[in-house]
Amino acid sequence: MPALSLAPTLSLLAAFGRVPASRPLHTWLRTTGYKLRPPRPVPYSGRATPATDALIRSGRSKAGHRAILLHEIRPGDRPTIVLGGFVPDATEQVFLLRGELLRQGSVHYFNYPLHGFDLDLLCAQLEDLVNDLAHRAGTPPVILAVSFGAGLAIEWLRRTRALGRIAPIGGLVLISPVTCVEDLIAPGSAKATTLLGRAIQPYLKNDNEYRPEHIEKSRGIFIRMFEAGAKNRAALSALMTRNELVRLRSTVINTIQAIDQTGAAERIQALCRLPVPTSALSSDQLPLTNAPTLILYAEKESAVLQEAAPGRFLLSNAHQLLFPDSRHLVISNPKGDPVQHASLIFHYFNFRGPILAFFGQLKSRNLLQIA
Repeated sequence: MPALSLAPTLSLLAAFGRVPASRPLHTWLRTTGYKLRPPRPVPYSGRATPATDALIRSGRSKAGHRAILLHEIRPGDRPTIVLGGFVPDATEQVFLLRGELLRQGSVHYFNYPLHGFDLDLLCAQLEDLVNDLAHRAGTPPVILAVSFGAGLAIEWLRRTRALGRIAPIGGLVLISPVTCVEDLIAPGSAKATTLLGRAIQPYLKNDNEYRPEHIEKSRGIFIRMFEAGAKNRAALSALMTRNELVRLRSTVINTIQAIDQTGAAERIQALCRLPVPTSALSSDQLPLTNAPTLILYAEKESAVLQEAAPGRFLLSNAHQLLFPDSRHLVISNPKGDPVQHASLIFHYFNFRGPILAFFGQLKSRNLLQIA
């Protein structure tokens, strides 16, 4: 029997104006899925939060500086934890990838507070969430961390190993990792050479004086970085509907505008606390995890990572010291605009394949272990 083709059906739907003929089948199915089960992340309340509670009781952290934990519950044995970059929030970071992640199981989002940031508290929240999910789901979660969030994930793993423990995670995906401030600005450099480096450089002065113009400059740069990807209307029409793009843009811009001076400064301070991985890791702390790990860099990281970024050098050339079961890939787009730093939205199709293959390999390993 010849294979059935959906092309005639799609052409018919296009003729009646229900789906643009140029829109790929995958995008049509995804947007249909959004209508049937639209995103409704709700607050997550763990059964036990001992690390978080202890830190707040000690007075070293404020309850109001906790990250906002949201989740979407789905059947499946592989929960995913998403740590976003500086912006947008984690819920928007995986705007297009969300459906794929939900097919694996529930998805949990770390949205950072707008009016502050506490590295110690975030690590405590991550520890509590990972332990809770590993116990509740019976399968250790996968951490998917993007840009600054990847640096946070690595720091949490480092702290866990320093305490003599192995984090109970089932997998790790690091996308365009920013592991330390030296990845963005070369030590001793009088002027940042990257766009993101110029956004954060005013916060690195010793006087700790953050003027309103600093945050306005930072906001402007982050908005420009987002808008640069949104200019390619032809490519975007294959990724999302016009309404989706409008909603996404509105949410991202609102988040950028809502981060106040303290929130922005404390995010940068947290970045500055992340140690250079080439000097911070001792042999007794390695590996950071034996869980399967996927490390993805974009072909064009130059707007964010400085040329001699130590984190990128380590994760590109010696990643198996930190993650023995790891794979490193550079994501490219031979037929279009170069893939930019952490461009999970505007270069979704380029990142999608390796990420889905990674989750597929995790599922295959589970089946082998069960057998």
